[in-house]
Amino acid sequence: MCGICGCSSDDHGHVHGHDHKHDHAHDHPQDHAGGHSHDPSRARVLKVERDLLESNDRIALQNRALFRSRDVLALNLVSSPGAGKTSLLVRTLQQLQGRCPLAVIEGDQATDNDAARVRETGVAALQVNTGKGCHLDARMVARSFGPLPLPAGGVLFIENVGNLVCPAGFDLGEAHKVVLASVTEGEDKPLKYPNMFAASDLLLVSKVDLLPHLRFDVNALIANAHRVNPAIEIIQVSAETGAGLDEWLAWIERERLSLRRALIASATSADLAAARSSQFPPARV
Repeated sequence: MCGICGCSSDDHGHVHGHDHKHDHAHDHPQDHAGGHSHDPSRARVLKVERDLLESNDRIALQNRALFRSRDVLALNLVSSPGAGKTSLLVRTLQQLQGRCPLAVIEGDQATDNDAARVRETGVAALQVNTGKGCHLDARMVARSFGPLPLPAGGVLFIENVGNLVCPAGFDLGEAHKVVLASVTEGEDKPLKYPNMFAASDLLLVSKVDLLPHLRFDVNALIANAHRVNPAIEIIQVSAETGAGLDEWLAWIERERLSLRRALIASATSADLAAARSSQFPPARV
């Protein structure tokens, strides 16, 4: 069990789709020991946590390979509770429908409210309830992805449990972590939770329609995010008004095309290598 967040490896994640099944949860990445400890019981706890992390990473590698082989762009949406992930996701799905195949894995400790909201758009969604757990893990994603009807060339959105701590250390096999920070939170969010912002490739500053009613310095938030992660991309969005949505959709499309090019290049290289290793010369085209 993690001494910080309380996640237990004995918890079960409940996957809600057309049928219900139990998913063993919670490999935990964090080494919470401070300094050197000679407590044998503490050493055993640290070893278990390291073993669980290694297991999670192995499954995440398998997930990533599967997503890439199927030309699926997997995005891990992370934020603190109430930052507007689901509202933005629903608006995004409404705009993307008809452009490419879509599917969603929803993570929450309880209820299937968010998955129900997603299904109202017509997009397939599976709800994973983590119970005491505060994050999704690679095994949960692997077991949830199988039943989803997502053809090649699609986008898989993984909406993680609202938490800016543990999900930062858990690789799910996604192509990118996308972190949301709303203007109703503090400008110092990236400094308070640096691991999450350092692990993310894109920051969506959400609820910008509320800026006229708040004393919030967007430039300070952006500066703090770049202080933690100079390479992070930033888009300001509003699910309410649609502000920034075109830029966000363009980012998704860019990443889809990048994945497709990488897949084609990889297949070409593999074909050439196989041809060189064979007893016959490659055919001329």
